Parts: sequence; C-alpha cells; structure tokens
Amino acid sequence: MIDYFEQTQIETRVARLERLIEISRSLSSTLSLRPLLQNIVVAAQELTETEACSILLVDRKSGQLHFTAATNLPGVRSIIVPVEGSVAGWVAKTGKPLVVPDARKDPRFYGKADEQSTITTRSIIAVPLIARENVIGVLEAINKKDGAEFTNEDVEMLTVMSGQAAVAVQNALLFQQSDLIAEIVHEMRTPLTSIVAYADLMQRQDTTLFQCSQFASIIQCEAERISEITNNFLDLARLESGRASLAQDPVDMSTVIHMAVNVLRPQADARQITLLVDVPETLPSVRGDAQRLHQVMLNLLSNAVKYCQPGDHVTVTAIEKQDYLSVSVADTGPGIATDALPHIFERFYRVPGTENKAVGTGLGLSITQHIVEAHGGQINVSSKEGEGTTFKFTLPIQSGQ
Repeated sequence: MIDYFEQTQIETRVARLERLIEISRSLSSTLSLRPLLQNIVVAAQELTETEACSILLVDRKSGQLHFTAATNLPGVRSIIVPVEGSVAGWVAKTGKPLVVPDARKDPRFYGKADEQSTITTRSIIAVPLIARENVIGVLEAINKKDGAEFTNEDVEMLTVMSGQAAVAVQNALLFQQSDLIAEIVHEMRTPLTSIVAYADLMQRQDTTLFQCSQFASIIQCEAERISEITNNFLDLARLESGRASLAQDPVDMSTVIHMAVNVLRPQADARQITLLVDVPETLPSVRGDAQRLHQVMLNLLSNAVKYCQPGDHVTVTAIEKQDYLSVSVADTGPGIATDALPHIFERFYRVPGTENKAVGTGLGLSITQHIVEAHGGQINVSSKEGEGTTFKFTLPIQSGQ
C-alpha cells in the first residue's frame, strides 16, 4: 500500500513529466533563436526549481563557450568561458551531465559570472546540448531553492529537456543563418545593380570624360554602401550568436556620452539642430565595453540628427536609479507612427516614408539593441507623430560601488 509521502512524490513526478512534454512541444515550434533560448532557460529554471539558469553555446571557430541566454544573471552574455577550468567546459568536452554540490570546492568552477550578478553560486547542475552527435552547448542551473541538493530526477529531467532543446537550437541557428543571408542578398541587390549599370555606361563611346567622373563617384558611393552593409551584417551576426567579444572594464558613461556628442555636434550644427546634454559630472561606473557603448550612443544620436529638421532639439540625459543607469536620447523631430514602433529594432527595417530622407543600412538599431542587452540592460522607444521620439536604455551599475 502506498503511503501519503510516496503518493505525493508520484504526483509531483507526473506533474513535472507533463510539464516537460508541454515545454518540448513549445520548443519544437519556435524558430526564432533569441526567444527560443530565453524560453529554454526559463523552463529549465522552473523544472529544476533553481535560482538561475543559463545556456552557453560553443563557438565553432575558437571552441570556447559563451553565454547566450540566462535568467537572473544580468551581464553574463558578454562573458567568454574557457573550456579548460570551467564546469561548462568539462561538460562540453565529455558530453556528460555533471552535478557540483559545492562550487567553491570544485577546481572546475569558473566564477566570473558571479562578478556580474547578485547571485553567489553554491551548487551547479550542467548537461550537454547534443545535436547530431555534436555538443553544441551546455545548459546550466545553479542553486536549488531552499538550499536543497540536486537529485537524480533533476539530472534526468534536465537531460531529457536538453535533448529537445539542442534540436530546437540547431534548427533555429540554421533558419537564422538562411534568413540573414537572404536579407543581406536582398539589401545588396540595389547597390550592385547601380554599380553594373554605371560601369556599363562608362564604357559607351558617347560618354564624356565629365560623365565618366560622375559615374565613377556614384560607383564608389555604392561600393562603400555595400562595404557598410557587409560590416554591419557581420557585426550583427556576431552579436546575435553571442560570439562578439566584449570587454569587461569599468566604464564612465558620462565620458562615453560626451565623446559621442562631440562627434555628432558638427553634423548637428551644420543642420541647425541643437544638441543638449543633461548628464551629471559623475556617474557610477558600469561594467562593459566602452567602445561598444560609444557605438550605442553614436547610433542613437546619429539617428536623431538624421531625421530632425532645422530648429529641432536633441537632448541626452542620464540618471542613476537604484542599481542601474538610465540613459535617454530624446528629439523634437517628426516622430514615428504607432504601427511602426513594434518593428523599429528589426533588421533592415526602415520606417515607411523615410527611405529617401536619410541613408543607412537599417541595421544600426538592431545592433544597438544587441549591445545593450549583452551588457545586461534593456532598450525601448516611445514616440508620437509630430512630437518627437525618445530612445531609453538601462545599464546595470558595477557592483561594489
């Protein structure tokens, strides 16, 4: 006869298995990589009843591991984890699951992620993501809630889930790759067509020397446009896959902001657009990559200046809020239509009607979003037609300040 305790255990196990089936169905129907990865870590944290969970994918070129998604671990996406001297590295090399009851006593523990979060790792469970007999990554969960120890059932559940997750991730990666290639080919078609057409005109006998010079200038501009698209595309691909290497240094955002404003001020002055800065002289440091954060500010400021009209204002503000910085770039320009706002961070998206007002690759805001999120922050946009646009992003303040 089954007693009450055994009956409860059976019911709990059945409920977890049913939830696992639901999760597996959900994962197999998702082809968008970023939402898929986030769904996996959220589900894994739920199944294992832990404080945090993360996915690390293997870089095919370097062989190193990089965080691509995590719960409750802000900023870890910028961390590269070595194969030697890490729990994830051991799992990736052996292809076997691993439970570490006391992380601080295990020589394989790589504690850099703890420096980027408010969680102190006590225990770890890690399982490999295996697709087509190849380890493509590692799924980790840390710190069982209420101080409990990981069980064999936890290992079993996470292993089964990782098998489904690996197939889903592999499919999403293939889909993303083909999707990106299709987009970049489409974007390159127009400048390539122009180059071919003007090169053909230059070879005609009735073309004057002056016309040849004009055509050569157009060809040069279109070639530079292709180069910019290619560079931005490669940059975005690295950021989307998590392979972009980001520094982990203390960064003074006040300096970053003023440097970006100084770069854009001549362009703003030439267009009679006023650049205003409302930033305290001293701000708490954030941990990250100063050059990448400079890129974020340049992208947001250049966008604002491009779409504003003479007499408009662009204002940059930065304030400290509890454990993060909030930075905003607000303009008094034409604003963005409500139906366009949900698409503003999509690759190659251009607001309808603005195609001829400003040149660009349509990748800047997507790159900006990835950089901010790789630093553990978030970015959003608010706008109203005829009243201007505001981009606002947050960055976690460096711990220990």
